[in-house]
Amino acid sequence: MTRTFMGVVHLAPTPSAARAAAAFESLLERALADGRALARGGCDALMVENFGDAPFHRGTPDDPTTPDVAAALAVVARELRLATGLPIGVNCLRNDAVAALGAASVAGARFVRVNVLSGCMVTDQGLVAGEAARVRDYKALLGADVAILADLLVKHATPLAPIDLADAARDLAERSGAAAMIVTGARTGAAVDPARLRAVRAAVGAFPIWIGSGLSIDNAAELWPLCDGAIVGTSLKRNGRIGEAVDDARVAALRAVLREG
Repeated sequence: MTRTFMGVVHLAPTPSAARAAAAFESLLERALADGRALARGGCDALMVENFGDAPFHRGTPDDPTTPDVAAALAVVARELRLATGLPIGVNCLRNDAVAALGAASVAGARFVRVNVLSGCMVTDQGLVAGEAARVRDYKALLGADVAILADLLVKHATPLAPIDLADAARDLAERSGAAAMIVTGARTGAAVDPARLRAVRAAVGAFPIWIGSGLSIDNAAELWPLCDGAIVGTSLKRNGRIGEAVDDARVAALRAVLREG
């Protein structure tokens, strides 16, 4: 099986974010430096997300992300694609799949990550509900050849009502329009429980499953064989600290372990 090792480019706060302080050119320069480091280290693809914008708008019609966020994601995604030659994904936090699709379509990106495509989650931004039909319709309107990678019970969130993991996984695979599902730990950088990965695999069979948080050198031997790909951010930063720049030596070290797996 060929698995995809996707590195994350965490953006500094975009212009309208509460913590924005620097000019957009500084954001772009940092993003390109991180993207090139991920490419040098051996990533197969990149995911760009507006991580620095917390607290986030929910990304719903009544609480959309501001226009500069989609614009920033589109510009950065395009520049990363041209600079690295790698396939690019877009994640518009907290859950603006429409903005992500628009940015991806303009930038020539290949993927979008959608935190809540199906179901309803209680998050630090309040209730976030999936809008799979709205996402499907906008994707069709764009004519976009963009794969939707959808989180199953996304991190930093709790289901609104008790759920059965297997049923939720099957609903996401069969009823949401996702091309693959993402399984995460509880928080950014937290490792996925291998038992959860195995349970999801048993529920959905050959449907693609990605790891969405916490993959590292320490757990890759156990987790990597259980997935079809992984989106990796924290463990690739200097000293494994989320706020630091990407360390291409750490990327290369994880890449070497993954090749053995």
